[in-house]
Amino acid sequence: MPAQIRKTFTLIETTLVEGGRAAKVPLKLIAAVAVLKNPWAGRGFVENLKPEIHDIAPELGALLTAMILEAAGGAEKVEGYGKAAVVGLDGELEHANALIHTLRFGNHYRQALGAKTYLAFTNVRGGANTPVMIPLMDKNDEGRRSHYQTVHFAIPDAPAADEIVVALGASTGGRPHHRIGDRYQDLKDLGHDVANPAAV
Repeated sequence: MPAQIRKTFTLIETTLVEGGRAAKVPLKLIAAVAVLKNPWAGRGFVENLKPEIHDIAPELGALLTAMILEAAGGAEKVEGYGKAAVVGLDGELEHANALIHTLRFGNHYRQALGAKTYLAFTNVRGGANTPVMIPLMDKNDEGRRSHYQTVHFAIPDAPAADEIVVALGASTGGRPHHRIGDRYQDLKDLGHDVANPAAV
């Protein structure tokens, strides 16, 4: 069963000035979004979610990845990435998780970017206009704090009770004027082994 998509959209936010100072390079935050029918809504408790995951997640991963790459101007322009889902009130939180926490979804994006880190994520249940927050991190280095950012938006008419909003996010760089360092310097300052921060 293919995804029953009601609409898609792309959000591009460009920051030119931050903290009263012009950015050396304008920063783009991008979201690629699909609003689709929840394939499990109205069916009661569904024990096995895999058939719908296998049918829908790859399609969504490919579609949203292509939208991000088009908006960014190519994979090489994307430095930070993440994902999010919001399930409507007739669904379970597990339904939001099902479509984005599978390699059949995320690997489209990860492989297109040549990324090495995991995809940061949020999953929530809510009604129309629920805030969608996509946390971002550097695609190759999870400790690079300059790229810890959030793409934040809401859709006035989504998700409906029987829908799911699925989104990918991207940044074309770090925060303008970032100046808090990275976790590696913190580890050194605290006397921890950078290669074994948990000391296990």
